[in-house]
Amino acid sequence: MRHVIVMTATGSVGLVAIFIVDALNLFYISLLGVEELAAAIGFASTLLFFTVSISIGFTIACGALVARCLGRGAREEAARMGGASMVFMGLVTLLVTVATLPFLRPLLVLLGATGQTLELSARFMLIVLPSFPILALGMCTTGILRGVGDARRAMYVTLGSGVAAAIFDPLFIFGFGLGLDGAAIATVLSRCVMLAIGIHGAHAVHKLIRIPDMRELREAVAPFFAIGIPAMLTQIATPVGNAYVTVEIAAFGDQAVAGWAIIGRLVPVAFGVIFALSGAVGPILGQNYGARKFDRLTSTMRDSLLFTIVYVLAVWALLAIFANPIAGIFGADGIARDLIVFFCLYAAGSFLFNGAIFVSSPAFNNLGYPAYSTVFNWGRSTLGVIPFVWVGAHYWGATGVIAGWGLGAVVFGVVSMLVCFRVVKAIASEPLHKEETPPAPPPAAQSPFSTGKASTLQ
Repeated sequence: MRHVIVMTATGSVGLVAIFIVDALNLFYISLLGVEELAAAIGFASTLLFFTVSISIGFTIACGALVARCLGRGAREEAARMGGASMVFMGLVTLLVTVATLPFLRPLLVLLGATGQTLELSARFMLIVLPSFPILALGMCTTGILRGVGDARRAMYVTLGSGVAAAIFDPLFIFGFGLGLDGAAIATVLSRCVMLAIGIHGAHAVHKLIRIPDMRELREAVAPFFAIGIPAMLTQIATPVGNAYVTVEIAAFGDQAVAGWAIIGRLVPVAFGVIFALSGAVGPILGQNYGARKFDRLTSTMRDSLLFTIVYVLAVWALLAIFANPIAGIFGADGIARDLIVFFCLYAAGSFLFNGAIFVSSPAFNNLGYPAYSTVFNWGRSTLGVIPFVWVGAHYWGATGVIAGWGLGAVVFGVVSMLVCFRVVKAIASEPLHKEETPPAPPPAAQSPFSTGKASTLQ
């Protein structure tokens, strides 16, 4: 339990700090007093979450390949893999950006954006989306840093971006009077800071970025995409579910979307520690699995689940007590206020079960059963979202959407944990099982949506 708590606490420092900055970003926007602005952020964030998830998937591949090379003592090969990963990440995200830009307005319309909110969302995306490759490359450097075991500098990448955002947001939103455009510019600049810090750590300090020649690039294609594509597909599950929630909630107007956007910032601030637990439990399981200490696999899972229950109950109680003041901080009125209060009083409790998925997913990934992680993540984001949210919206309106989103976690959370303990028991009976797997997905992928500054493991 001590190992679980220490690893989680150190990992949560950077995550929670950046999530607080993200929440402040929306708080600053709410001070402008224009209802459509918060809704525009909500629609834009839903789309941006897809770009973040693509980056996360390929960051997992980068970290895994660099770590494996270093584990074999092949530092020069690790540098080539680091460089190849940066090249592949840059090319893929550039292609996605170019392919997406012409369809921004249709995609936002598909999510339910209309009128002034549509115009504001499109303008925000036109500024932020071209910086997608910058974000992705910055995240790729954190994969290299994690691969070499430098968790401190990986944390600096995220924290540096957060500090930059904390400075740039009020400066551009209020100081230069740019409003929503200022928030978008601040996001782009914070991504540039992320990349600069990451390159300094991965290249200047560790010398683990060396651009390979064409032959070496061809050799790196198969191993990189063999890990990256499945990891990316797993990560995309969450934004798919969130996109459906956004579509359903958009039917109830901009106030409802604004409330959903605020909830999207509250979730990671309140439960960032659980996201950090998701990133912390993987290495603990991997170490003990490698040492063949199978009894510790069971105790790690048990302790992680107990930690999740205690933490979520404590945070849920605080959210319930301060539900109305929290809604008031963001100046939420009408439906937006109702959704925030409902989330704090009731839906926040669903993280008892979401937490179970967060803990079981890295266990599956690190113990040789990544397909289970994919199944439960996609199951939670489709079967655990669409029918529940549809029924909730049909019978209970916008509040029913949030209720359905929360209830869907119950079934998949319970089943994922039961299967996880069965997997651990099966591993104990097969001590010669050896399957090399990529590290667990970054925990920020599990949040409703994020600007992406926090979507890196600490």
